[in-house]
Amino acid sequence: MDRGRDAFVTGIWRGLLTLLALAALSLAPARAQPVNIAPQLVAESSAPAPGETTTLALAMTPAKGWHGYWINGGDAGFGMTVEWNAPEGVTVAPFRYPVPEALTLFGMMNHVYEHPYALLADVRVDKNVAPGTDLTLSGVAKWLACTDKICVPEKAVISVKLVAGDGKVTSSTRSKFDGWRARLPQPLDRAGAWQRRGETIRFEIPLPRGVAIEAPHLFVETPELIDYAAPQAISRNGDWVVVETRANGEAVGPAAALLKLADGRGLAVKFEPGAVRAAGEPLTAPAKGIDLALFWTALGGAILGGLILNLMPCVFPILSLKALSLARSGGNAREAKVEALAYTAGAVLVSLALGGALLALRAAGEQVGWAFQLQHPLSVLILLLLATAITLNLLGTYELPSFGGGQKLAGQGGAAGGFWTGALAAFVATPCSGPLLGAALGATLVLPAWAALPIFGGLGLGLALPFLAVGFIPALRNRLPRPGPWMATFRKWMALPMGLTALALLWLLVRQSGIGWDSLGTLIMISILFVLGYAHWMKGPDRGHAGKLLLLFPLIFIGGLAYHLASAPTATIAEARGDAFSPEALANARATGKPVFVYFTADWCLSCKANEAGAINRDAVQQAFEKKGVVTLVGDWTGGDPVITRTLAEHGRNSVPLYLWYAPGAAKPEILPQILTPGMLTDLAAR
Repeated sequence: MDRGRDAFVTGIWRGLLTLLALAALSLAPARAQPVNIAPQLVAESSAPAPGETTTLALAMTPAKGWHGYWINGGDAGFGMTVEWNAPEGVTVAPFRYPVPEALTLFGMMNHVYEHPYALLADVRVDKNVAPGTDLTLSGVAKWLACTDKICVPEKAVISVKLVAGDGKVTSSTRSKFDGWRARLPQPLDRAGAWQRRGETIRFEIPLPRGVAIEAPHLFVETPELIDYAAPQAISRNGDWVVVETRANGEAVGPAAALLKLADGRGLAVKFEPGAVRAAGEPLTAPAKGIDLALFWTALGGAILGGLILNLMPCVFPILSLKALSLARSGGNAREAKVEALAYTAGAVLVSLALGGALLALRAAGEQVGWAFQLQHPLSVLILLLLATAITLNLLGTYELPSFGGGQKLAGQGGAAGGFWTGALAAFVATPCSGPLLGAALGATLVLPAWAALPIFGGLGLGLALPFLAVGFIPALRNRLPRPGPWMATFRKWMALPMGLTALALLWLLVRQSGIGWDSLGTLIMISILFVLGYAHWMKGPDRGHAGKLLLLFPLIFIGGLAYHLASAPTATIAEARGDAFSPEALANARATGKPVFVYFTADWCLSCKANEAGAINRDAVQQAFEKKGVVTLVGDWTGGDPVITRTLAEHGRNSVPLYLWYAPGAAKPEILPQILTPGMLTDLAAR
């Protein structure tokens, strides 16, 4: 009873507001009036080419505290209407609206824009229009502007100067329009279903589980279908999103709506009447706090993973020699504890520093993970030199000093030596990976920074636990082998795992930098001969400042190599089904004279994924493409890339999938069907 009364009252309010707004518009004088939402009509090309299409933007700028409305304003309000005065040969398509915001006032739901926004419309110029013709476009725009207290119907004369020309678009204008296009909803490639059950209405939307949804809301465009202010229960059932809310109205037949995924991102969906599957896992906003179970599990996994990391070839030599140095020195308990604490501090601080850098890069929008520094050849070179230096030190080629007090890094004790050894162990551990680390560090993706940093610190603590235990537990220290000649042999054996680490880094550097193995082999031989010659020289009577000057040669060589690696682009290691699409990549591919296959896809596009699995990625198709030298480019529209949006529009499309085949020498591409078969693609390659 109460629900019916609420719906009746809401209907009365909506009717009164609409009648008042329309009456005010009809009685408004024709002269210009100050407006609370300033309109500006802009053309992407002021010289549209005959036979082509350009885009208009009606940019709306609300004053502070005011808002405009979506195409369906909700319980109160209405969208934009324009009475166009178009020249002969000019056709203006309906406006496309960006993703709106939900605003509830006095129990009524409004679909609004509280910030500057733009409505886009395509304008087509007839092919028979002569170049140079004045195509100035004007019209009378009417809209509703509201605050949380009042609503004012507004109107204004809008116009834009157009002259038939070559369709040229300036880079600044294109950038501005690309920003507006990025706010438009992307049309879903498949229809959903809707079903009314008594006072409840249910919708199902085909959307793969992998598509992220941050702030879901279903804006229904079709009137007389739902109660806009009623709560929406949104859930996932496999690759479907199910929306349940209160019905209001008697609409039948197809329906249209917009599913908001996040701020400024959404999908335009068409619905047909039909059965809707059961609700699934609720989609709720993320909690403001943290998942304590996840935090403690990740922290424990990081500590245990760091402990296991000590067995990896890049860490074990450093740890074992540092532990044996305690036995060789025979230091007292206090000195052992000080050195163990210093070692722990070095390992934890370096782990925190690397983790903090990783979190900062993520916050800046970079997609990076643990050992992110290994993605650049210069960082790999530094680690390679370090691993090589440690290997040569273990072999007895020279003594590697620490960074504090002139103490030997792995030989003598002291707080400074312990600290820098722990720091070194944490730094050289990054090329290695161990059990539990992947899951533990993966949890930092979903934890806030203040909760993620302790996970990285736990990694350093786990790395330092063995040495910490040796330093604080006398029984363990007493069980260490007594010093003897065997330690020199053991030290040289420890050079083997560290040398293997250096070889692995060398392999990675070659893959990333593109340096040939023959050139690298020559450099390695020269380096070995230099090290041997330098060691022999320094043992002779003429060693001293003159001998130390020889170090300038390898330093100059390393500096030159570092500069080359820093300035050279990182080579792509992983092989993919195609290169990323861009207009420049397409132009370069066509310039090769080979066939070019371009396909535009998105993670939420089911038909795209079906075509990729059933046709594009088939071995027979890939072999045929490779045989004929077909260049494949992939345009990923998952995030609404405005460059791809513009490319789709240039080919008469506003959605994916789109498949283009550029034959060698052809002026325009062949647009392929939206359902592909392996035979179709292999036949194209065989032409």
